[in-house]
Amino acid sequence: MSLNTSKNKIAFFSTQPYDKAFFNKYNADFGFELDFFETQLNPQTVILIEKAEIVCVFVNDIVNENVIKQLAEKKVKIIALRCAGFNNVDLEAAKRYNIKVCRVPAYSPQAVAEHAMAMILTLNRKTHKAYNRVREQNFSLNGLLGFDLFEKTIGIIGTGNIGKAFSKIALGFGCKVLAYDIVESEEMIKDGVSFVGLEEIFKSSDIISLHCPLNDQTKHIINKTSLSFMKENVMIINTSRGGLIETSSVIEGLKEGKIGYLGIDVYEQEEKLFFRDLSADIIQDDAIQRLMSFPNVLVTAHQAFFTNEALTQIALVTFTNIKSLLAKNDIENKAALLV
Repeated sequence: MSLNTSKNKIAFFSTQPYDKAFFNKYNADFGFELDFFETQLNPQTVILIEKAEIVCVFVNDIVNENVIKQLAEKKVKIIALRCAGFNNVDLEAAKRYNIKVCRVPAYSPQAVAEHAMAMILTLNRKTHKAYNRVREQNFSLNGLLGFDLFEKTIGIIGTGNIGKAFSKIALGFGCKVLAYDIVESEEMIKDGVSFVGLEEIFKSSDIISLHCPLNDQTKHIINKTSLSFMKENVMIINTSRGGLIETSSVIEGLKEGKIGYLGIDVYEQEEKLFFRDLSADIIQDDAIQRLMSFPNVLVTAHQAFFTNEALTQIALVTFTNIKSLLAKNDIENKAALLV
């Protein structure tokens, strides 16, 4: 791989106007050739890549063995994820075809953590409904009753950078914070967080917030069985990955009144919906339509990361990762290098 970045082209997929703006802005210090595609990377769109050593992908791009094989045939040497999650990439296939894979392990944990709390506050105090009411000159408070967050129990599943940031916010509201992870955080324990088993999180929490990666162990961690352990009227927040929630079980939980509030910034089938304007279309996904029909469900379209600080970090870290791989086939921050 050549270090002469003026000759290194990066093909970006699933790009939005803000991606172009931030990557073009910070490329002035790197000098790569940038090629932007709005379309998703998948087996049919690999053909769009022309003379690019690097492809840059996002959360809903398809980077399976089929795609990786085609990338290798096109002499692609690096797959750079401009996100933290990598469940959409076949890492074993990348190893076999000698393609490096890197990611942005932490860009702005606060951005996602703050959005999770914003969803909690919105669902609880119904500010979105109040806003619409007042605009229609309806000043009634009926139906807007909330509860104090103070002294409520919040359970956090996953205590990486985002989970830690969220715990500090929850503690600031005077909440009792429980957490579950494979490795307990001494920093969080010192702050006053209690690490408990997963079943205890389900049984004791008034609010459950998901901050774990999607893998074989966490897929559908919210399901019919785990819901059966939870308190009546529980609030569930997911700003991590859609596959953590079994949608059909959550719909049943909402219908039965087991789930009192649901806030999701991610959705298992979001690649067909999110980051697009479908306001003039008939959405064929019955599950998302059903979810959006509940008055106690709040859906945002993978917006939690979307702050100026986060997009700046994503651009800078992505470029730095690529530059490092081109120069020495390695990255100093080992968490950023997947293959």
